Amino acid sequence: MTTFSEQFPIVFQALNIGFLQTLKLFFVTLIGAIPLGLIISFGSMSSWAPLGFLRPLLKNLPKNTKLTWWQRFQIWCYVDFKPIRIIVRFIIWVVRGTPLMLQLLVFYYFPGLVLGKNIWGGGEAGRFLASSIAFIFNYACYFSEIFRGGIQGVPKGQQEAGQVLGMTNRQIFFKITLLQMVKRIVPPMSNEIITLVKDTSLSRIIALQEIIWAGQAFLKGSQGISGAIWPLFFTGIYYLLFSGVLQLLLDGLEKKLDYFKA
Repeated sequence: MTTFSEQFPIVFQALNIGFLQTLKLFFVTLIGAIPLGLIISFGSMSSWAPLGFLRPLLKNLPKNTKLTWWQRFQIWCYVDFKPIRIIVRFIIWVVRGTPLMLQLLVFYYFPGLVLGKNIWGGGEAGRFLASSIAFIFNYACYFSEIFRGGIQGVPKGQQEAGQVLGMTNRQIFFKITLLQMVKRIVPPMSNEIITLVKDTSLSRIIALQEIIWAGQAFLKGSQGISGAIWPLFFTGIYYLLFSGVLQLLLDGLEKKLDYFKA
């Protein structure tokens, strides 16, 4: 096949199939990462300390008591050591500090190297499952920082006002904190969601047949077409159209939330 008119139907069909895979990965990631990110944000803000009940005893120490750095460290370990917060923030630091492509490779290949078998199963379904879990975990960590900033950005005075009105902690969160958090996080969440659209292309590193993989296949040779670079330009059109629609939807959501002035 040498003419464009002969190649186009074949390429168009392959790109559509690849784009459907891209859409699946995008929506699965969003559905999994948003609730998981909220849970992780609670962990990163956890104030639970195993020996926190000893804190009142320290108030009995004379104010002029001089403590060495070692004694101060011991007091911190006994009273202010918050294991959940430390562990969760360390995980977030690792995930945000390493490339998503590297995480995809680790998620897909590492279990097989350790256990001696492929836990994801074979074929496209196994690669999609591994990609989905890697993307969900990665974006949940990013979303968690956005959620944490939104929650901590709500003035303490409003939460205290809820307590004065006799509201429970759950009521304060859902009726005061959550509403204001949503307003604050829409702009940064929009940026991450648009970035996710483009990041789905990284899944081709483990041979997931998303749209970039489909377009690149014709450059290497596929279905009688070889050395054709123009399919890759069409993949860009798919991304631009999808990102444009998403941006319009997210902008509309932000305008709808303008009724609430945070």
